[in-house]
Amino acid sequence: MQNSLFSIEDSLSNLQIDALNDMQLTSLEANKNADSVVLLSDTGSGKTLAFLLPVTQLLDRDKRVTQALIIVPSRELALQIEQVFKKMGTGFKITCCYGGHLRETEENNLKQAPALIVGTPGRLADHIRRGNITTTHIETLVLDEFDKSLEQGFEEEMSFVVGSLPALKKRILTSATEAVEVPAFVGLKNPVEINFLTGEKSPALAIQMVKSDDKDKSGTLFRLICALGNRSTIIFCNQREFVDQLSVFLRDKGIYNVFYHGAMEQQERDSALCKFRNGSSNVLVTTDLAARGLDIPNIRYIVHYQLPNTEESYTHRNGRTADG
Repeated sequence: MQNSLFSIEDSLSNLQIDALNDMQLTSLEANKNADSVVLLSDTGSGKTLAFLLPVTQLLDRDKRVTQALIIVPSRELALQIEQVFKKMGTGFKITCCYGGHLRETEENNLKQAPALIVGTPGRLADHIRRGNITTTHIETLVLDEFDKSLEQGFEEEMSFVVGSLPALKKRILTSATEAVEVPAFVGLKNPVEINFLTGEKSPALAIQMVKSDDKDKSGTLFRLICALGNRSTIIFCNQREFVDQLSVFLRDKGIYNVFYHGAMEQQERDSALCKFRNGSSNVLVTTDLAARGLDIPNIRYIVHYQLPNTEESYTHRNGRTADG
């Protein structure tokens, strides 16, 4: 074992987790021998820990170089992974790279090579082109929510990043969606697939329909929120413009809320999520940007103000209540 000082038990204790679930245990076992692993599991099932534990087992404390790279489709997911890794208390350095804030801040963090880097495709590609990330010794690659990265048009940047890893030995791909074709540039060879997708909705999830007599629906939504009471609620819309309009409408009606979508500055998005997570605001109005990759505990209600275009999007929205 390269990393004799790393203890899974200590990390779980630091995370206040009593035991790994079946999916995480299966991932640990599969990653002991396989160089290519594809992990399919539902949103909210604990995939982050399922790849961070085997990745950390491969890190060598004696090497002062970057050894592993995690590519994610969003800033929020990158920050979430960084947070979980730091809570694990492994003693290894991690650096998070994403667009929307000063590149110079990341450049300073990269001067002393972190053992692990997590980031979005565009920013990682930029750092590699500028020589800020030394890729010579990176042997482990994780593509987390790789299907989402492909959906969002990052294929060219991902291909460049993966093609810049000459020492790559191990690949871990994760997704909450089945039957997505893995691009050839990833270089999977005889992958072991771990499929824990249930295709089922959480038993704790009750689905109810509210009919609106008004075409506008905003008045009906206001009355619904009043009836639900002061509980944690996410309201999904399909377009950013509707998010802005609905947020203003609710605020004018005396319902304090925060809104969240891709056109906002990163600082604004972080602030909105912080207020929603800590209970300063119990209502979050958002696009499908919040449907995947965010770890927001104790959400009571999901409201589809506008129904999504696909069944998959509907499932991922509801997945925000995966913990009950």
